[in-house]
This record gives sequence, C-alpha cells and structure tokens, in this order.
Amino acid sequence: MGTLWGLNRYSVKQPKKNIPARQEHRIRFSDDLIWGIHPVLQALQSESSRITEVVLQKNKRGSTWDEIIDCARRASIKCLFVESIKMSGNDGVQIKHQGVVARGTAVGLISLDEMLAKFSGRIHQGQKPRIIVCDSLQDPHNLGALIRTAHAAGVEFVLITRERSAPLGGTAAKAAAGALSLVDICQVTNLTHALQACKDAGAWVFGAVKERDAQSIYETDFNLPACIVIGNEGSGIRQLVRRTCDVLISIPMAGELDSLNSSAAGAIIMFEMHRQKLSSQHHE
Repeated sequence: MGTLWGLNRYSVKQPKKNIPARQEHRIRFSDDLIWGIHPVLQALQSESSRITEVVLQKNKRGSTWDEIIDCARRASIKCLFVESIKMSGNDGVQIKHQGVVARGTAVGLISLDEMLAKFSGRIHQGQKPRIIVCDSLQDPHNLGALIRTAHAAGVEFVLITRERSAPLGGTAAKAAAGALSLVDICQVTNLTHALQACKDAGAWVFGAVKERDAQSIYETDFNLPACIVIGNEGSGIRQLVRRTCDVLISIPMAGELDSLNSSAAGAIIMFEMHRQKLSSQHHE
C-alpha cells in the first residue's frame, strides 16, 4: 500500500475522461503516486481534489474495484484502463500495486473558473494581479523553485498544464519550500484556451522566449494585470501557446550561453515585475 502526500486542500474538478484499454502501461515510481486498492479508494473518498488520474488494469473485478471507478467518475477524474501495469525505477520494482495506481498532487488545486473569478475581482478592486504560466515544465525541481519565487515576488496565481508537466508531488513541494500552499495553483488540459480566458478576464499575456529580437523585459511595462508564460526547459513555449501571447519578451544577456533554465528565467522576469510595482507605488 502507499500514499505519499498531504498538505492543504482546495476544490478542483478535472474533465471527465475515460480512455480505452492499452497494452502494458509503464509507470515510473515518483512521490506523487498512490497504489493499492484500499489506499486509492481511501484517497478518492477523502481527498479526491488531489487526484489527477487513476490507472486501472481492465481485468480486475469486485465491489471495491467498482467503487474506485465510481468515485473517480463522480469526481470527474480521468480513468486510464490498461492491460497491465508495470512499475519502473529503483523503488518501483518492489511495489505491489494490485492493479491500480493513482497520481496525485501535494496540494489542492483550484479550477480555472475560480482562478479567473479571483483574478477579475482583484482587477475590479484596482489591483494588478499576476499569473505565472508554466508551459509543459517537466522538471519538478524547476516547477517547485518557480512557485517558490512566484510567492516571493508577489505573484498570486500559478497556471500549469495537465499533460507533459512535472507532478506536484514531494519533489516539487520540497523545492517550493512551503510555497505550494501559499499561492493558488490551477491545472488545465488546454493551455491555449485557458490563456484566451485569461485575456478575456483582463490579462495581458507575455511569452518568455530566447530570441534577441523579442522585447527586452527592461523595456516592457508590466504595471498591469499580466500572465507570464515560461516554456519547457528544452523547447520553450509551444507554437500554439506562442501565438496566443500579446507580447514576446526576452532577458538581455551578456555571456556566451544563450539561455537560462526555466526557474532562473522566471525568477528574473517576476522580480523585474515586482521592481516595477514597487517603483510605481513609490511615485504615487
């Protein structure tokens, strides 16, 4: 049996999605997993807002098994049915998963609608709220460090992708040093649609890129409601996401290396935003 997280809770609804059975499904051991029939059922019954996916072997039967599926469907959690489950990684080979593995988060999430309602409310109060957007960040250390910096720089909201994203498990929680529970985190399936919804709510969307002809962050006015999109560690922002951005921005660099890692780049941009905010308050 296994269960590896437990912090704050919020409410979240994931899109209802059941996927047809596949052949052997490999799952690499990580600290965001829960396995075993009874631990998974207990997590679904008590903390469903932290479960993002349940992987089940399709040949299993029984009342408890049916209850797991019913609980997941009632909570609109994605169920993935497979022929068999194989755990990999040094710690994974010893796991007796009993045909069911759930993926969870170390902190509760909020829905996109809830995040946008809060964002719009702050605009109506005369504030200039900020959202840091992580486009497919796959390193949990980078993701956790970015969330820690977001809190330190006064960014209230974090928007992450559901697919191709690092899990919000223990590794990210440790790197965030407690910040996971101090900012509102939203996870979405379609980032392009989510960014458009942010724009409709009053946000300007800035995409961080490595190109020299992009607008320098030191020549950019961030003193407005803003979303800052930070791309994947290797490939950067995806093309569809890039097209949704209002402005492409870059960090001028003096050295020979042409890029920073995602958490370092995000930190520089967020603290430039914070510097501009402090400067505007000083001149009011």
